[in-house]
Amino acid sequence: MSGDLQGYVWGRTGERVEVPIVNERERQTDYGALDLLSKRLLVQTPAKGNTTGTIEYLKFLQRQWPEQRLLILWDGASYHRSKELQAFLSQVNDGLNPEDWNLHCVRFAPNDSSQNPIEDAWLQAKTWLRRMSGLRPCFTALKALFEQFFRLEVFDFPKMHQYGSFS
Repeated sequence: MSGDLQGYVWGRTGERVEVPIVNERERQTDYGALDLLSKRLLVQTPAKGNTTGTIEYLKFLQRQWPEQRLLILWDGASYHRSKELQAFLSQVNDGLNPEDWNLHCVRFAPNDSSQNPIEDAWLQAKTWLRRMSGLRPCFTALKALFEQFFRLEVFDFPKMHQYGSFS
């Protein structure tokens, strides 16, 4: 969130300064998937981070590799487990044995970000944005910088090698 980058206040020593905070923030939700072969991150910005956004992102990934079967490793977010998402996966994999599914989703262990390489990618992007905060860009410019970072960066974290080679 762009407004969280920095702030200053002046006051008398020893006196408490109260600053009214309005809970209005500019924000955006991003979906991202690391391609373990190319080491690229595919990012898409949905209207909301929910089941509908998740299904749209999975369709986006399918369009990137229309002839490939996809294995998605992800966290246990509620919208990754919803009935609507399960219905979508049933439709995509209709009549196929599990080993032949076109779209197979596997959850990481609960509350264990050490398994999830995408967390390293998000952290690297946030760190880069904090370094760029001296430019004091508006939120729109900050979003553009964030998206540009993923277009330029190739990721190769140790976590990415935990899952072997995929073909």
